[in-house]
Amino acid sequence: MLHGHFYQPPREDPWLEEVEAESSAAPSHDWNERIEQECYRAVVAARIPGSDGRISRLMNTLEWMSFNFGPTLLEWMEHRAPDTYQAVLEADRVSAGRTGHGNAIAMPYHHAILPLSHPRDRQTEIRWGIQDFRRRFGRAPEGMWLPETAADHDTLESLAAENIRFTVLGPHQVRTPPRGGLPGWYRTRSGGRIAVFVYDGGLSHDVAFGPLVRDAEAWVGRLLSSDGSGPRELVSLATDGETFGHHHKFGEMALARVLDRVHGEPDVRVENFAAFLARHPPEEEITLVSPSSWSCQHGVERWRADCGCRMAPDLPTQQRWRAPLRDAVTWLAQQLHEIFEREGAACFADPWVARDAYGAVVGARPAAVRESVAALVRPGLGGEALVRAGQLLEMERGALRTFTSCAWFFDDIGGIETIQVLRYAARAIELAGPAGAALGDQFARRLEQAYSNDRALGSGADLYRRFARPAIPPQARITAGLAAAARYAPGAASTPAWRLEERSPGSFELVHERTGARRPFTVTLAHAGLRLTAAVSGADLHEPERLRLLDLPEHQREAVSVVFRAELVERWFTPAERTRLTTGQHPLREELRHALGRAVADLRENRSLHAIRQVLELAELCESIGMYIPFDAQTAWYRLSLQLPAEEIARLRPVAHALGFA
Repeated sequence: MLHGHFYQPPREDPWLEEVEAESSAAPSHDWNERIEQECYRAVVAARIPGSDGRISRLMNTLEWMSFNFGPTLLEWMEHRAPDTYQAVLEADRVSAGRTGHGNAIAMPYHHAILPLSHPRDRQTEIRWGIQDFRRRFGRAPEGMWLPETAADHDTLESLAAENIRFTVLGPHQVRTPPRGGLPGWYRTRSGGRIAVFVYDGGLSHDVAFGPLVRDAEAWVGRLLSSDGSGPRELVSLATDGETFGHHHKFGEMALARVLDRVHGEPDVRVENFAAFLARHPPEEEITLVSPSSWSCQHGVERWRADCGCRMAPDLPTQQRWRAPLRDAVTWLAQQLHEIFEREGAACFADPWVARDAYGAVVGARPAAVRESVAALVRPGLGGEALVRAGQLLEMERGALRTFTSCAWFFDDIGGIETIQVLRYAARAIELAGPAGAALGDQFARRLEQAYSNDRALGSGADLYRRFARPAIPPQARITAGLAAAARYAPGAASTPAWRLEERSPGSFELVHERTGARRPFTVTLAHAGLRLTAAVSGADLHEPERLRLLDLPEHQREAVSVVFRAELVERWFTPAERTRLTTGQHPLREELRHALGRAVADLRENRSLHAIRQVLELAELCESIGMYIPFDAQTAWYRLSLQLPAEEIARLRPVAHALGFA
């Protein structure tokens, strides 16, 4: 029995609800996209070669292994990788039809370390995970994977209270693993119980870190051999799902080969934990090592202390920043919870019951979210009160997101995972309303003792102010982007989180899709060549914001840029150059090199404003696609400049500057 834990740190901009480009993931747009291409689409269509080395067939390996996907990852996949997403759901349906129990198990909604969570937050994370699983897979989950397998007595108590039948832990997380690889009962303090499967630690390690993932036959041999302690009725292993194809290229092919080989062995059954549990209820009880996890030998200290666990143990880095970061986030969450409870009492019969119920739609499309909020509030509540109810639930979503474990896992507070959590905090603080400004200042002060290993980065407070709190008000940025797209590239005039309604020319209302909140803005757009200026004014902006094209959200910026580039190609390229470009005879860079060189040469005879504009805009086009000014164009300009009188050189100074000259 093999379990794959599929998860990625969340990456979306908390205002846009979209993932913007991550240069470190190049050539992919972002890390979600890259890992989806390397792993997720591979494991649902793994190639099995025939004897001649050519593809014999494809296997959706998830049909033959236990698995869980982080709910926030599934939320991204549903919209950005829908074919892979559907294959994940189909794998569960197929396995349920074969064994009576689906391969998929649930996970708490956010990747939080539950032993460190407030009891109420732990309950909400579990309930949201269950509700999201029901919505996606169409059934109740039987098991639940714990983030980092982090467990303590209270966490297992909470799982049992929500009718979760089993979880999976590492061998060092129980005092004495049950014999034969079988599951054991964990008795909760309140008298309940939950089954615990203990995976084979050595086998799991050798798959996750090699060499078995590179040698399918050796892997099969290990699975079928005895471990020296007697016959094993159950052999189970657990790894990060990203092992297959991302951490190890072609690892999904080894996985498919192993599943194919083992499935054909006599007296061997390939099944999932739930099916095995139905046939073999535990006979022994286990004692939990509490707290414990699979990636910290000190329990759960990796997520709150400088315990020594880190990615690069050979480097002289410190992780003393973990404690003040944990303290600051915990303090902030408590402040937000108090606001939620105080204001929520006017919106909901019971704010905490409403928060738990929000899990049924928290990862759904905005229309379903708004409908759910309307059903949760007190009867007759509408207008601004209904909007505020939605904002309070979104604030709580933000508060829970700040505990995403990735912020503490790595070696420095300056990593993108920690900055992501600080951005969640900034968005939640904004939703807190009038108290938000003071909360943000106090939160920053609490981060001042969280020092990066890089002196240039400073403290957590510096990171929060520099990277988490946007310099441009997000709603102004979004409004400018949507207004520009509506004028120049209508197909890009939408986002998952916002829509723009034009009331009169230049006058708009920005509408938040999940809450229905509306804010009025006026936008004035000016466009020349590849340059765009958007002047944005609004009632709650202290002064108008002036944004350039580069300041707009990525989706709108790129769409508008494509339109502007096309205009320049149409305006300045010859018909022959456009033909070669559109037929693929030459790439844009090659044709642009010719066009700019020609435009510079034409200045010998024609130095009109029109001719100057041609050179300037073609040079700007070079810059916009990351292309250096062509060598020949610079040479032609220099030779021409030697022949021109001083007054002409002065008039053409913008041309010289655009071509790279002092």
